[in-house]
Amino acid sequence: MEEQERKQANRKTNWNIRPYLAIGLTSFLVIVTSISFFFLIYRFDGVAQIWDKLVVILQPITIGLILAYLMTPIVNFEERYLLPVIQQKMENQKKAKRLVRGISVAGALLFVAVIIGILLQMVIPELYRSINGMIGTLPRQVNSFMDWLGEYVSSDSEISSYLEMALTKSTEFFENWAKTDFLPQTRNIIAGVTSGVIIAVKLLFNVLVGIIISIYVLMSKEAFIGQSKKIVYALFPGKKANTIIHTVHKSNEIFGGFISGKILDSLIIGILCFFSLYLMKMPYTVLVSVIVGVTNVIPFFGPYLGGIPSAILIMLADPIKGLYFIIFILVLQQIDGNIIGPKILGDSTGLSSFWVVFAILLFGGIMGIPGMIIGVPVFAVIFYILRNVLDYILKRKRLPRDTKSYVSAEKLDINTNTLVYRQEKEVERKPGKQKRQKKENKQSKQ
Repeated sequence: MEEQERKQANRKTNWNIRPYLAIGLTSFLVIVTSISFFFLIYRFDGVAQIWDKLVVILQPITIGLILAYLMTPIVNFEERYLLPVIQQKMENQKKAKRLVRGISVAGALLFVAVIIGILLQMVIPELYRSINGMIGTLPRQVNSFMDWLGEYVSSDSEISSYLEMALTKSTEFFENWAKTDFLPQTRNIIAGVTSGVIIAVKLLFNVLVGIIISIYVLMSKEAFIGQSKKIVYALFPGKKANTIIHTVHKSNEIFGGFISGKILDSLIIGILCFFSLYLMKMPYTVLVSVIVGVTNVIPFFGPYLGGIPSAILIMLADPIKGLYFIIFILVLQQIDGNIIGPKILGDSTGLSSFWVVFAILLFGGIMGIPGMIIGVPVFAVIFYILRNVLDYILKRKRLPRDTKSYVSAEKLDINTNTLVYRQEKEVERKPGKQKRQKKENKQSKQ
């Protein structure tokens, strides 16, 4: 009896509260998440306004982080060659590293500034000349078009009457629009221009602050990386923390490979476009080449987005050359899509053409032009994470992880946990058996 009482007492003292705490904490988190989700939907406008304000406030930091990320490969390249030389001449290795880091960051900023300066030096004078030429030649081109249209229409009285009616109606519509809509809205237009100037000044200020932030980030990037890893290992178990850090490394690989490769690809396309248009004696050569090169950063749709306005510009100067330019852009896009792009980018994203178009349309609809640029690598990261999750689940279920194994699968055998495939070979043999039987019947009759 005493031993039984002791066992019962030990059971009471060894009572574990942890499972009940885990259940209570999980229930609490579920309730809080449900309330937060309901509040997010019910007060979506307020949450959206707060998010917009937060984006505006954090804009300098966002610009700084983007600049730091883009300049990191340049800084690493410079350090790779400068650090051994400086370390040989300085005894204090820490000071040598700090000095090399400062020189590399300054060199990266100077390199980016020189590239932007060269592009502006090429584009702004050409843009000024192009606009000047368009202002001078556009009325003459419109008059020649109208003369050609008048000669063509004069032979057909019915078409001329329709055109005259359309012109009178459009003139009346324009006069009514100017009186009722345009003139009353001039004050709003002036206010909009003023606010646009203020936004441009704010953006310039944010860019300057972002450059300063990027310098701080690049000078202490190892500290930021170490702090991030420390937080991950503190919050998550070892296996999950390793998975998170591996996923971040893979995401950086996808982003870095895609962005650097796409910039190089666009630079090559812009140079090819310039020399080709120069040899073809096209108008607005520099301007069109810059437009085509810059818009080529957008995957799939980029060449067409840059080619359409460029074709219109060239057509205004010379319609035949505009037609030649359209053919040239189609050929250049095929060369880029099938030869240059795959050589530079390779399979950096791991996405098929369908998912590339899907990512561009989805993120372009959400974020506009920036979404079209970063949509493919972002979706590639999401796709990579989902693929790893699916592979992990299939591995636990002891099922094949390659997609080809499921193409001809008919069902899953629950007893053996294996895929059952269609009996295609037997279906193919049936016609052969029927032919053989017919031959045997004929021979027996003979």
